[in-house]
Amino acid sequence: MTLSPRDRTLTVIGILLAMFLGAIDQTIVATALPSIVADLGGLDRYAWVFTSFLIASTVLVPIYGKLADMYSRKAIELWAISVFLAGSFLCGIAGEFGPLPLIGDGMNQLIVFRAIQGLGSAGLFSLAFIIIADLFPPNVRGKYQGLVGAVFGIASVLGPLIGGFLTDNAGGIIPGVAGWRWVFYVNVPFGALALWFIIRRMPPLLPRGERGRIDLLAAVLLVAGLVPLVLALQLDRETYPWTSATTLGMLAFAVLMLGAFVWRSLRSSNPILDLGLFRNKVFRTSNIALFFQGAAFLSTIAFLPLFMINVLGVSATGAGLTLVPLSLGVVTGSVIAGQLVSHFGRYRLLILAGSTILLVAVYLLSRLTPDVSQGYVTLLMVMTGIGLGPTMPLYTLAIQNAVDVRKLGQATSASQFFRQIGGAVGTAVLGTVLSVTLAAAFAKNLAPAPGAQVPPLPVAAEGAAPESSASITDSVRAALAASLEELQAAVAGGDETGIAAALSSSGVPAEGQAGILEGFRASAASPQAREAFTARLVEQFENQATAVVALVDRGVKESFTEAITKIYFYVIFIVMAAWLATTFIPVLPLRATIDAPPPEH
Repeated sequence: MTLSPRDRTLTVIGILLAMFLGAIDQTIVATALPSIVADLGGLDRYAWVFTSFLIASTVLVPIYGKLADMYSRKAIELWAISVFLAGSFLCGIAGEFGPLPLIGDGMNQLIVFRAIQGLGSAGLFSLAFIIIADLFPPNVRGKYQGLVGAVFGIASVLGPLIGGFLTDNAGGIIPGVAGWRWVFYVNVPFGALALWFIIRRMPPLLPRGERGRIDLLAAVLLVAGLVPLVLALQLDRETYPWTSATTLGMLAFAVLMLGAFVWRSLRSSNPILDLGLFRNKVFRTSNIALFFQGAAFLSTIAFLPLFMINVLGVSATGAGLTLVPLSLGVVTGSVIAGQLVSHFGRYRLLILAGSTILLVAVYLLSRLTPDVSQGYVTLLMVMTGIGLGPTMPLYTLAIQNAVDVRKLGQATSASQFFRQIGGAVGTAVLGTVLSVTLAAAFAKNLAPAPGAQVPPLPVAAEGAAPESSASITDSVRAALAASLEELQAAVAGGDETGIAAALSSSGVPAEGQAGILEGFRASAASPQAREAFTARLVEQFENQATAVVALVDRGVKESFTEAITKIYFYVIFIVMAAWLATTFIPVLPLRATIDAPPPEH
């Protein structure tokens, strides 16, 4: 079927709009969750709203790729959008009708319905690249796949902003409908528009040779292996350390099921993922590189807001806004790389150039200090985004160009899957490194000065989730205020023993404590002397408290800086691993037609 340029354009608009909705729903809920918890309750299940979506949107990617090789791409895309929209609508009504049988209260309903959203979202991500591959030959495909990376970058920026705006302002659209519900309802009209573009303008895009029935046993084994794997990576390490029976048991079960999946795939006449693809050097090395690139990408953006909030002192909303330069860098790098590869055909060189920029940016991030300016960090975020941008479209383009078009769906979805799994593994491992490093940095930087007794600090224990800098300094202020109140009561009651006890935990140096006790004894002569002593004591204590809080604040900033820069130090090696793997990707001429056999290599 010959498509007009207008039909191709409208089809691309439809699939990019659908993918935008799926991408934005990864982050749009973040700013709405406080209102959701206030409405539905279930604070203890807070994280599951993210986790259920992540698991579903990750484990189904390979299955969607296989389905796209067997059935009409249009039919699979329509199914994915429909499931996503159904999940969005159900999320919007979560809890409206009270507890539901089998599911339970509103928070449980939201978790289940977010998983349904994820089931559709998995298809939106992988099918975007697959359908573009059906519409355009490899030698011009890069410019359109660059748009996919750009859309993903834009969605990652707009998600939290739109989520916060709708939560705060959309409550008045329909009386009685909370603003947070519009975070999900807003998907419905835009998703319907995407459906209209695809129904009216997209051709069926039938598979080119894959037939037969899907291997259901292999699909079950794959899901049974990936669900505990992703879940184990997302568990709270404070509650479930890496060495806990729960974590180890889930990882062992995942390995067992994935091993069974490989065994089944080697013997199946129609496997979910043809493992023979790994004999293709472009496919094999590109996916290795994608695993490390995924780890580098998510680790870079996941830990940067911690630095912005706890060291530079921006608000949580401000931290979200400060990621805008990074995302704009991703958009710029992705679009430029897509245009250049369509013009020159040198995809490996462009990936290596981008990875080199990323390597320099991450190295500079690993050298940050507590006194760095926000403008300098913004510059590094732009560099990071530009370096990451080319990896979005070009690895997938290289894979698609090198494999048999009959296995295009499997090969494309595998590239998305390895990127996502790399991100999950990278953030899980480095998150643990952050907690341990931060605890050690707190122990070093917040140790009491000689002769002083600093109040107990709410720092994270080894392996625990780190506290924020604001929570630590606020706790110190509260402890010092309580000490002052105790001290004043002891002075008023003439209790010298009580004064000594209050001073011992106040942060006042030893010589200062002795001076206060001497002043107290001297003020016993008259009420006027006691009143004057108390006034001097309050002033002295407040000055001392200000100094202690300043020292603690500096120590906290230094601790977060040490921990986060250590993370970026490790990310350097992750980027280097991706760069090294990329050097082994064969450079094949980009095919000029969609149906041509893969180039020889």
